[in-house]
Amino acid sequence: MTETIHFSQSYAEARSKFVAAVDAAGLDVESHPHPMLGRDGEALAMDVVLEGPRDARALLVISSACHGVEGYCGSGVQNVLLHDPAWHGAVKAAGVAVLYIHALNPYGFSWWRRTTHENVDLNRNFHDFSRPLPTNPAYDEIAALVVPPTWPPSNEVNAAIAAFIATRGERALQSAISGGQYDHPQGVFYGGRNPTWSHVTLRQVLQRHATRCRRLGWIDLHTGLGPSGHGERIFACRDDAAALLRARAWWGAGVTSIYDGSSSSALLSGLMWLAAYEECPQAEYTGIAMEYGTLPVMDVLNALRADQWLENHPEASAEQRRAIKQQLRDAFYTDTDVWKQRIVLQGVEAAHQAVRGLGAG
Repeated sequence: MTETIHFSQSYAEARSKFVAAVDAAGLDVESHPHPMLGRDGEALAMDVVLEGPRDARALLVISSACHGVEGYCGSGVQNVLLHDPAWHGAVKAAGVAVLYIHALNPYGFSWWRRTTHENVDLNRNFHDFSRPLPTNPAYDEIAALVVPPTWPPSNEVNAAIAAFIATRGERALQSAISGGQYDHPQGVFYGGRNPTWSHVTLRQVLQRHATRCRRLGWIDLHTGLGPSGHGERIFACRDDAAALLRARAWWGAGVTSIYDGSSSSALLSGLMWLAAYEECPQAEYTGIAMEYGTLPVMDVLNALRADQWLENHPEASAEQRRAIKQQLRDAFYTDTDVWKQRIVLQGVEAAHQAVRGLGAG
């Protein structure tokens, strides 16, 4: 397979490849500039491309880099699709439009962070901030252990984490840490106290492109959970039985759900795709998060803990900074041809399944 050439080693390279793929497909890029600069001084943007008629009755969103550094995977899948004549033919034959959103969180993509420049997890940030925010007492209990004063953690911290797992289980630790929290701005999986730039910009994109369709599908590309290279199709809608039936009709009976505990993901708050209901109420919405596995869950959580410690300690040595940043990227991007080939096969399949589902409605 030659598809691995569409993956990249930096945000700037990924964006350049995306723009080139769009040009080769005869499409146009709509760029939403980000207020910050990238790690190498490059401009950052959420880049948006519409393929098909603006008034199409069915629209498929394919988005990458909700969690910044996870964009290395998602961008590669988007670029493969844009270079694939069979894909474009299937889209046209089905009468479906496709909205590619490249780099929902370009800052995190460039700087090898999972968070936005506000240190917010974009997929915990979609709340009505005029109302009380969710609480997470389990995170409150272990916040000082999750991001400790020193890195590597002390023996005492490691022992306390091990005791938590021994008494409550690894799944309980994952849920406490990753479910979302709103009271520790220097912690992990922080959902923020206001809408982030990416949050506001995504809503603008949906308002511009997704308010005419009658059927709306969404594949949001993620990494970091599950067996290496396996693309788990996680139901990404409200807890709605009819929508889950549609998702399984499109993407197979293996679609998992955070609501019934079948997913590798914990039950989460402030999810991004809730915006589909709020900005596109005219449409019947069906979506999944395509979650590609990388490393064991504790390795991924520890990489995130280290990266947040580093964010909180800018005085860290250059050597430690390099090691932690590489550890983080490795947790969300397996930079091998074998892994990328598996990602492409599953991503392309899921995209075709969505087009067939939307076209048949």
